[in-house]
Amino acid sequence: MLLVRMTAFALTSAIAMAACSRAAAPVASVNPRPAAGAVSGAPDVRPYVLENTEVRELVAEELGRSYPVLVSLPESYGSNPTHRYPVVFVTDAPYSFPLVRSMAARMGNHGEGLEEFVLVGLAYAKGDTPAYSRRRDYTPSTPADSDVTSDMPGRAPAFGQAEAYRRFLAGQVLPLIAARYRVDMRRKVLAGHSYGALLGAHVLLTEPTMFEHYILSSPSLWFDGKVMLDREASYARSHEDMVAKVFLSVGAFETVVPGSNDSRYNRTNDLVRDMQLFHARLAGRHYPGLHIQSRVWADEDHLSGNPIAFARGLAWALSPRASP
Repeated sequence: MLLVRMTAFALTSAIAMAACSRAAAPVASVNPRPAAGAVSGAPDVRPYVLENTEVRELVAEELGRSYPVLVSLPESYGSNPTHRYPVVFVTDAPYSFPLVRSMAARMGNHGEGLEEFVLVGLAYAKGDTPAYSRRRDYTPSTPADSDVTSDMPGRAPAFGQAEAYRRFLAGQVLPLIAARYRVDMRRKVLAGHSYGALLGAHVLLTEPTMFEHYILSSPSLWFDGKVMLDREASYARSHEDMVAKVFLSVGAFETVVPGSNDSRYNRTNDLVRDMQLFHARLAGRHYPGLHIQSRVWADEDHLSGNPIAFARGLAWALSPRASP
């Protein structure tokens, strides 16, 4: 089994941001030898290792970019060779992969508090900054009035490739996971936050059965003049059902309070109102196959509400009581 060796710098820088060839190849491990010029007799410094994890790199054939795919196997994977596990896919892997992996261990209590699952982290495109990659791959359209400045010199900001990225997930990532790991592909969960949750909403309104459960934390439904609300209406005009289980949530401070000096409140985009409207519209369609609920986390903002959303969402989707 491969071990992913992740440097403290890589983890720290990724968290501070908060984003195949036909034969998938594992990424080489970091060489743990001391750097040249190290002081003789100094303590041996080794990269931090996340046990029971792997990294596979895929070239998105349509997009022409490479994406690392991180995989974490549950504690019982090796000792339970006939069992197939539910599989959780998380966007923004540099941040969410170690977070959800830790939740699986702590909340799971060896499978008693939370059903064990295989975790798949969807990382950013190689060579791109997290902001550049997620802004391009997680958004469904290109806003006409964007004033975003690129953080990659010489490259203009890019938007609107969520559908091409979704096809990459459907055509390459999901088949890879199904072929290489003992997973139950009838029990797939997609979890995302902010732009990652916007991507989840896009998948839900494009191919809802691509995943069985959706955990959408503080979705950026404000994006491009609330284009996702228009797409919800378009979906309703051409469909009589939506087969999916959806868990929406947002922090109570993700609203706009004019005149407030509390910096935790949003200044322009009211994510609380947008989420509640999205929930109301979907619930009001009375789709036979849709099960939807939402939560507003008291005393939480856009960043602090995300770990709560993932923890509660995992308990909602993978409670041992709900397992077959």
